[in-house]
Amino acid sequence: MSAPTPFTPLTLPNGAVLPNRLAKASMEENLAEPGQIPGARLAALYGRWAHGGAGLLLTGNVMVAPDALTGPGGVVLEDGVDLAPFRRWAEAGKSGGGHIWMQINHPGRQVFANMGEGAVSASEVGVGIDGYEHLFPKPRALTGDEIRDIVARFARTATLAEEAGFTGVEIHGAHGYLISQFLSPLTNRRDDEWGGTLENRARLLMEIVRAVRAAVSPGFCVGVKLNSADFQKGGFAAEDAEAVVKMLDGLGLDLVELSGGSYESPAMQGLAGESSGARREAYFIDFARRIAQVATMPVMVTGGIRRLSVAEEALAQDAGGFGVSVLGIARALAFRPDLVRDWQAGRNTDIEVPEIQWRNRTLASLATMALTRAQLDRMGAGREPWAKMPVPLAMARDQINSWLRTRRYRAWRAAHSG
Repeated sequence: MSAPTPFTPLTLPNGAVLPNRLAKASMEENLAEPGQIPGARLAALYGRWAHGGAGLLLTGNVMVAPDALTGPGGVVLEDGVDLAPFRRWAEAGKSGGGHIWMQINHPGRQVFANMGEGAVSASEVGVGIDGYEHLFPKPRALTGDEIRDIVARFARTATLAEEAGFTGVEIHGAHGYLISQFLSPLTNRRDDEWGGTLENRARLLMEIVRAVRAAVSPGFCVGVKLNSADFQKGGFAAEDAEAVVKMLDGLGLDLVELSGGSYESPAMQGLAGESSGARREAYFIDFARRIAQVATMPVMVTGGIRRLSVAEEALAQDAGGFGVSVLGIARALAFRPDLVRDWQAGRNTDIEVPEIQWRNRTLASLATMALTRAQLDRMGAGREPWAKMPVPLAMARDQINSWLRTRRYRAWRAAHSG
């Protein structure tokens, strides 16, 4: 059997079919309307991507709890929320004939102090970014009852996503968010059933997957996003990721996406190391091929793919016939939303995405996100992405938007909590 091309359809374990092997990977849009709901901008943005050719669109974080957001423009989906705007979002995402899956998440300790909420985590270990620790509240350790409530929230959000017309959900277990905090021995220092051995540290993820799969219909897709590694000494390592994927086998997953890093080590942006190799395209491919040998579900890999030739090479199978099934493209689709359609038509097969190579990796990460969000904001307003945008301008706009949305979020929370 010949190796798949980027445009070969893929039948998932539950029978759903992706029209091709290229996915719009998750990026945090920060475009929620008042009340933390999706509005016209998110619908317009995903309609634009839907007609850009990707077979699968993964949304940015949708949070399972109103007091735990990664940013003030985040969307929340819980009981009591009007599903009409979510239905419009889902319809826009499906308008090109592909899938749209909602990424569902709880940030744990990775919340900003100025949001006015406390932080929770596996243990009382704060975010350790030199010079920026003050931006994050010190977390408290979750109780067993609180953990079980979070599991139920993931399942309920998935149920509501299906009711709204999304074709699947992706459970975010990577990038240093809550599930990742439980998986890592650096942030999980518990001595109960939720900590200690890898099996115990993975219990939260397994319970969430079981609860979500039981709550939705068989034809509704369920995926997991997992770190290949934390890229921190003593943290969640490649061997741990391989073992966790083996634990996930048999739980009814349709896809596992591999990425890496956290706020402290942003490998998902190609910034985990100092060598040029850490910035190369498809920087998690080698590990993904290794995981494909033990995974019973298809494997997706995300990280820096910008050229058709790299995508084709990434899908190549090894001598045993194992390989990656889906390729996630993120920032390239923020700068050229028609990239997949262009690739299929054989035109403009390469794209240059601005690289922020400052010595301060934290500032470089913030600048990268600001540039990306500026492009998403433009497309949500019905405009084309900027070919070039001054980095200081993008960062200034991002800070102003964040300040305004934080004020709005805090006012909403005060009313919501009352």
